[in-house]
Amino acid sequence: MSEKTPLLHYRLTTSGEPSDGSKRTGVGGGVHPGRSKDRAPQKLGVLFGVVIPTLLSMFSVVVFLRIGFVVGQAGLYHTIAMFLVAYFIITMTVLSICAISTNGALDAGGAYYMISRALGPEFGGSIGIMFFFANICSSALYILGLVEAITSTFGVPEEGAAAAAGHHHMLPSGYWWSLLYGTALLFLCFIVCLVRLDLAAVFTTFITYNVLSLLAAWSCDRYLLQRDYSFLGDINILPPMVTVGIYSSALSAAMSNLIGASRVLYALSKDDLFGGVLALARKTSQNGNPWVSVLVSWLLVQMVLFAGKLNTIAGIVTIFFLLVYAAVNLACLALEWASAPNFRPSFRFFTWHTCTLGILGCLVMIFLINAIYAFASIAFMLVLLMLIHYLGPISNWGYISQALIFHQVRKYLLMLDVRKDHVKFWRPQVLLMVANPRSCTGLMTFINDLKKSGLYVLGHIKLGLLDELPSDPLQSRYDSWLCLVDHLKIKAFVNLTLADSVRHGVQNLLFISGFGGMRPNTLVLGFYDDCTPHDHLQGHILLSTGHSFDTVCPTKVPGEQRSPFFPSLRGAEDPKDLQEEEYVSVIADAVKMGKNVTLARCFDQFNRDRVLGSGRKIRGVAGPFIDVWPMNLLQPDSHSYVGICSLFLLQLACVLHDSRAWNQARLRLFLCMEAGYSLQEKEEAKLQGMLRDLRISAQVQMVAWDEVVALHWQRQRERAEQNEEDEREDCNQTYPNNASQLTDEYICAVNDMICRHGVPQPAVRFLYLPHPPADRSRYRAYLHQVDLLSRNLGPTLLVHGVTPVVTTDI
Repeated sequence: MSEKTPLLHYRLTTSGEPSDGSKRTGVGGGVHPGRSKDRAPQKLGVLFGVVIPTLLSMFSVVVFLRIGFVVGQAGLYHTIAMFLVAYFIITMTVLSICAISTNGALDAGGAYYMISRALGPEFGGSIGIMFFFANICSSALYILGLVEAITSTFGVPEEGAAAAAGHHHMLPSGYWWSLLYGTALLFLCFIVCLVRLDLAAVFTTFITYNVLSLLAAWSCDRYLLQRDYSFLGDINILPPMVTVGIYSSALSAAMSNLIGASRVLYALSKDDLFGGVLALARKTSQNGNPWVSVLVSWLLVQMVLFAGKLNTIAGIVTIFFLLVYAAVNLACLALEWASAPNFRPSFRFFTWHTCTLGILGCLVMIFLINAIYAFASIAFMLVLLMLIHYLGPISNWGYISQALIFHQVRKYLLMLDVRKDHVKFWRPQVLLMVANPRSCTGLMTFINDLKKSGLYVLGHIKLGLLDELPSDPLQSRYDSWLCLVDHLKIKAFVNLTLADSVRHGVQNLLFISGFGGMRPNTLVLGFYDDCTPHDHLQGHILLSTGHSFDTVCPTKVPGEQRSPFFPSLRGAEDPKDLQEEEYVSVIADAVKMGKNVTLARCFDQFNRDRVLGSGRKIRGVAGPFIDVWPMNLLQPDSHSYVGICSLFLLQLACVLHDSRAWNQARLRLFLCMEAGYSLQEKEEAKLQGMLRDLRISAQVQMVAWDEVVALHWQRQRERAEQNEEDEREDCNQTYPNNASQLTDEYICAVNDMICRHGVPQPAVRFLYLPHPPADRSRYRAYLHQVDLLSRNLGPTLLVHGVTPVVTTDI
């Protein structure tokens, strides 16, 4: 029989290992049409390779020992109804098996191989174990059925039995004698195993079962059918043929299930889903026979034989097989729903309707058979699934979940219409530019908290021109970034680009990042300063939950790690990739494109575990502080704090506070006023009312900054005009370019004021970032002012918003 012949029951279970024992990868990756075999497999035809094995496995002892009992107990009509339901489920499952098996080459493991390669190792491993135990119990079932037939024919009747002993009743009877007979028969099957058109077969067995049921109902009374399991031998024209049928079918089915169990166990060990637990089961003989798996299967069947009665284990066997059949139908259904171009089986007589009916039929039947066993079996399967998911090795078989997710995500992305955006449902969608992740891990984890279920994209620019390179240098780096995302446990996408300058690279990422309505609306940049970056990945082994190990990921050898892919950090004397003017140009470009801009400074000092604790909850009762300064401190003539930029800054702080990790933090809102300002109390009440309308809980602190603002050159003129300008809230129109008149002394005083009022020290500060000047010659001065403003403040976000993000409407 061919090593890859599709059968119905175990069935696709023989091993195709080459004689030299060389291991294959066990992955279902690519197709290798030119791969040669050490020896061509011996093939059988359809009759002897498919039909007869299926007939033998489905007839077994049931047709001889239980058909009359079923008719006697349930009646003819109920019996036929049960056969219709059972064969409906089998037919649906066969259609799914045919579809999967004709979509590519199969290997050892049968249903386990199909399910694991279609649904992934978690489902495959858990179902594989259940399939293994199903074959074990089924083999014991057939052995016990054969023992029952032997003792019924040749055994001495037990005391109280109605039958009289004849000359051929010579074998002792009883539990231990039956166990001895079963052990001997099982050992015979073990020795044999060690040495060594589905639909047509299903239709044949269906007709046979129904014909036998009709004949039994028409020719025998109910009492005989209920009491005598071996009645067929008494009413048959050739009674010995019934005995021959029982013995041959039972032995064949028992050996079939024993072989099937061993091949499933061998496939599980070869895929290494359970680590070293099944390592011994990989051993094979010179001709490729997994003798250790056969031995283990034989021992387990021997243990099941202690149950002693066929009826005791019949329910468990049925439930296990029904769960396997349900998983096969689920695998076919998932492949059909995923609509992958490579799923094009040559067998086309199936639809998602047949798969669904097969699944529902199996699930309904397992609960009708025995609800307790059904719940226990499903719980056992789920436990195995979780163990493999969290403890199993990485596989590269291809995950149907990824195909299904892609199919659904594409559909919903098309439904996400940007024309239906509304400020009520605004959320931060962040593009964080990362020059070298070695120095940015603190900022990357912080932005992960700040995104609040929004889009989070890590952007990186590789400087160069594709015309000057032999190939795309970004392809080999992508997996390294994904490993980093897994290591940091952040929910982010990665977008890499190749550009001749940082400015052009940021423009490219802002233009192309995202899909449809999921596009970044906020650009986050690290601050431009002269600080020497620190390596936060040094000494860390990046562990990945992905499906491939690249240069950034560790090897499987303990203590050995491949050299990290990310380049070394820039030294103190090394030149930067961009100059000050280009950095400010990036900010100006983002504002022109309608993107909010955030500059993150000193986040190399941010230690999330220290601030928030090692877990999800903040350590301590009080929690850290989040300080918000919503006024433009580089425009002292303006008292406005309700503009778009100020509200965006306040919204970001609120979003951070509402995240699960920061929900015990406390917001502090600082509003700068002159001590003699007549409307100070009114402004404070107005601010408190605005916070109530926006449903934001924050402590408001009024800061007197007379001494600071007095340093500004316009302060004397402002004081002379104060009586005439009491109602003025925004002096920007009167002094449009006063930022160019600011002195370093004033900005340093503002910086000192922020430090003095930041007690206790906050975890992070939010400051107002002014609009970049229109005059490019002012870029250096602009960056210098922002640098003085935010110097030595600890982790700080300088925020400039351009879009409305809050509303008081429902």
